[in-house]
Amino acid sequence: MRRNLERMLRRAPGVACACACASAEEALRLVPACRPDVVLMDINLPGASGIECTARLKQQLPGLEVIMLTVYEDTASIFGALKAGACGYLLKRADPAEILAALAEVRQGGAPMTSEIARKIVATFQAPVPAAQGDTATLSAREQEILELLSQGKVSKEVASELTISYHTVRVHLKHIYEKLHVRSQSEALLKFAWYAPDRFRRPSEG
Repeated sequence: MRRNLERMLRRAPGVACACACASAEEALRLVPACRPDVVLMDINLPGASGIECTARLKQQLPGLEVIMLTVYEDTASIFGALKAGACGYLLKRADPAEILAALAEVRQGGAPMTSEIARKIVATFQAPVPAAQGDTATLSAREQEILELLSQGKVSKEVASELTISYHTVRVHLKHIYEKLHVRSQSEALLKFAWYAPDRFRRPSEG
């Protein structure tokens, strides 16, 4: 898909493809050197996630515009990407015309999103706030650390490595988090944590 996108962009009028990167690590080397106006970023990359890569690129290049182009439609991925600094969110099933229109829109100050993604965001903010507002206060410091790392786009194995604990221990903590927050999935836990602890639900560039 990366090669197809590169060919499409090179052929499109008024657009130049500065570089095409196979991983976050490669992007962190090449993008600051090429200094493109817009980056099309996937979330599922072989090393660091696209969400983490976005946050680190924005730290180096605050004016860089990043559009997520991914298959992920879950709330945690959407909000994680936007909190990391993405200005747009498209699904990979978008056709070339939609992608080119999104590039033009973001250059004009817009925030292009696939319609399903925009509806999910609107629905999230229209949903009634859960009554149990004190739930997040019951989380331990370790459990909050885990949620913070997950909100940065890290997977459980990366969380275990960063906190120097086992993968099994992370899974046990997640089970306790779900019970305390009265949720059934990681996406719901992150969303609830974002509602009630916005000061702790932050992107890596915010420290």
